[in-house]
Amino acid sequence: MMEALNSYDRPFHQRGREMVVGPLNPADIGEMLDLEPAAAFDTALITGGLPLICAEWRPGADVWEFLRDSLDNPISALLVSAERSLAAEFSPQAMSGEVLRVIGTGERTFTNIARAAAGGISHTTLTRATDLLTGKGIVAAELPLSLRPSKERRYRVADPYLRFWLAFLDPHMAEIERGRGDLALGRIRERWTSWRGRAVEPLVRESLARLLPDGALPAVPAIGGYWTRSNDVEIDLVGADRQPVARQLLFLGSVKWLENSAFDSHDLAALQKHRAVVADEPVPLVAVSRNGVSCTGLQAAYGPDELLGAWRRA
Repeated sequence: MMEALNSYDRPFHQRGREMVVGPLNPADIGEMLDLEPAAAFDTALITGGLPLICAEWRPGADVWEFLRDSLDNPISALLVSAERSLAAEFSPQAMSGEVLRVIGTGERTFTNIARAAAGGISHTTLTRATDLLTGKGIVAAELPLSLRPSKERRYRVADPYLRFWLAFLDPHMAEIERGRGDLALGRIRERWTSWRGRAVEPLVRESLARLLPDGALPAVPAIGGYWTRSNDVEIDLVGADRQPVARQLLFLGSVKWLENSAFDSHDLAALQKHRAVVADEPVPLVAVSRNGVSCTGLQAAYGPDELLGAWRRA
């Protein structure tokens, strides 16, 4: 909205100085709410660092306490903030809003989004909708980062809070408003671990971009991921000299964000197998684990403490 106010054909053009005010980062959230590093990242994935939502989180409360309190209150900031933002951006009939909701449910490829949209959607209409969403910065469109070009573009909701809201809350708002937030909480518990494991990856990449260089690893101009159409090869972290087509790969890595399981020799073997697909040389291997590393053979390993420290430097 602010970019639109300052665009060429508007009266405010070149009459103001741009200043970007971002959300609270994970370190800010941890300090504000007295949370351990791992919990601070969980909180960032739910709130997106939006101060209005963070202000409703009782200091020291865990994820489930906060969600129970919020889902019991149909006018909590967690429930209404996204709804109000989307209502300001899109009319109820706007196809972009429908496409955003499809992406929010987990569909990532152009073809699958077209199929999942209500009644189907044409190639031209979907292209127009995704261009609008990416132009507004609401959706990120990403290509695999590797030494070879790829057309396997994938889409994701860029804002963590909006991604959480679309996945867990938006489909069940009527139920929550009837006082059955407990049902929504049960669904979140069932899917939380698998959803969080993928949702945390962009935040991990941004954390590493702030952290590096760090001893074993150099600074990297680009950090992304790699995947194939069939998903038989997926690499969570790819550090390279540029994107999406790199001249040199600087490291490859895996993210294992589980409560009780460490990154182990089986995870390392899978990463080594996938490395052989994308690199002809022994590119350094990195693990990011919520619960530590129990194997050798990695060039570097990071946990929540190290990742949070990258944000404290900012």
